[in-house]
Amino acid sequence: MPKGKGPQGKRITLKVAKNAVRVLFNGRRRLELSKMGIAVFPKCLLELADVEEIDLSRNMLRKIPNIIEKFQNLMWLDLHSNQIDELPAEIGTLQNLTYLNLCNNKLTTKGLPEELTRLKNLRTLNLGLNCLETIPTTLGALRELIELGLFDNSLTIIPKSVKKLPKLERLNVKRNPLPEFAKEDEPIDTVKRIESLYLVEKKDLCNSCLQMCQGERDELHKLEDVTPGPSDKPSFPSLTTPNSTAIDNQEEWRMKDENLEDIPGQSTDDVP
Repeated sequence: MPKGKGPQGKRITLKVAKNAVRVLFNGRRRLELSKMGIAVFPKCLLELADVEEIDLSRNMLRKIPNIIEKFQNLMWLDLHSNQIDELPAEIGTLQNLTYLNLCNNKLTTKGLPEELTRLKNLRTLNLGLNCLETIPTTLGALRELIELGLFDNSLTIIPKSVKKLPKLERLNVKRNPLPEFAKEDEPIDTVKRIESLYLVEKKDLCNSCLQMCQGERDELHKLEDVTPGPSDKPSFPSLTTPNSTAIDNQEEWRMKDENLEDIPGQSTDDVP
């Protein structure tokens, strides 16, 4: 088995990690280790614990160690598309964190620690594409939350405390077995229909009812006279049929052809 490969995935050295640090336009430093085949959180990253952003997405991570608490400057953490099934309680110590992406992992409801609600400055939280069956009502403590992704889970209810977050602008709960999405809207029938129809003779109607029925019958007859009957031929009023133009100019073209015949070497094929 090649050195550096195996059950623990690719080995990340401090040199590799340092070379993966990028300075963003806003001055923040981002440690970019996406798609590196990492299966275990590299301990050497502790030497870079002062970075503001870390991208460990698209790896094979199963656990986030408790040493994550050492990254107190962290404002942006992307862990999407790994195999994480639980978060450590120490995640709640990252008080500067505003962005946390945990989409497309294996998180269960038990894997969400209560300490997650201590992230008082969190504005974006993505928990989509996981294995969540319920959402803790304590997430309602994240009062600064603007975006919350809960799509593609197994949720049957969204707590009111989450729905009523004061700054929440985008809540994505698509593709969950929620009751409000269980029954599709029935098509609306815009045609007015009658439930019953009674046939009576004129002699059985009073004068006022008879006059009303006759008036409605006369209105129907008027509509029949106004409404044009179906045409045997399709009508295209906005189009000019080729034959109509050809007929109008037929004589003119015939005369041109006759004149061309008098000119040696010329034919109608040469006319542009």
